[in-house]
Amino acid sequence: MNRIGIIAKKNKPEAAAIVRNLVEWLRPKKIKVYIEGEMGKLLSPALAGGYWEPIDRGEVPTGVEMIVVLGGDGTLLSVARQVWNRNIPILGVNLGGLGFLTEITLDELYPVLEKVLRDDFTINEREVLNAGVIRSGKRIAEFIVLNDAVINKGALARIIDLETTIDDEYLSTFRSDGLIISTPTGSTAYNLSAGGPIVYPSLHTIIITPICPHTLTIRPIIIPDDVKIRALLKSSNEEVTLTLDGQQGFSLEFEDVVEVRKAEGRILLIKSPYRHYFELLREKLKWGER
Repeated sequence: MNRIGIIAKKNKPEAAAIVRNLVEWLRPKKIKVYIEGEMGKLLSPALAGGYWEPIDRGEVPTGVEMIVVLGGDGTLLSVARQVWNRNIPILGVNLGGLGFLTEITLDELYPVLEKVLRDDFTINEREVLNAGVIRSGKRIAEFIVLNDAVINKGALARIIDLETTIDDEYLSTFRSDGLIISTPTGSTAYNLSAGGPIVYPSLHTIIITPICPHTLTIRPIIIPDDVKIRALLKSSNEEVTLTLDGQQGFSLEFEDVVEVRKAEGRILLIKSPYRHYFELLREKLKWGER
């Protein structure tokens, strides 16, 4: 491995020192390091004898063989949308709070990197979804998500109606505050808070979870990932937004269609050698505790 990108959460005071130490650690290994611009400005250009260079964040994935993400799950999600079709593994190091996706602790960073540089590591493949907005028969927007695509009403809007089909077969018209369409990776995010199931991340499924449904018999449903989901907004004069991974938003209009299907790419997460998925559930989500 000769080229590594580093992306760090900028509003973490300790991030600059961590990046600086990481660059120095990589220096004798003759690895070229690319650091996203804002963080790179905090480091001396003379550091590491030219073994690193600042680069625009959108360009970091170009040519690197791995990306180290220093931050929380939000930082990793933003990076994932850049590399979903590039087969670049991500090493997520938790500097945030929950850190369910960034499962490597700071204390584990260098031992794990040693293993990675010896090619002694395991990859978790995570599926991503393509979410498009169709208006008057034309696709006007398209997004990639690792966690979820969420259709939700505004704070003052009434319950909204979403006529939903699976592969053009009618499923239901959800009368609710909204609808979560989630990957297994996103099952422990908004989906879980809305009463949806925890789904093992390697399963090839999509979860549809209504948000506060008006009809109590409506419950979340898990479907195969090789289908096309379409949700038609049947409510007019309401403020409705499509939210992607909780980080991007798109305003919807009456009779817009949100179409979701599995994307062709995938996210490659470097797995912690020190804990498994069920341990993460217990540690991060306090799963099973009273």
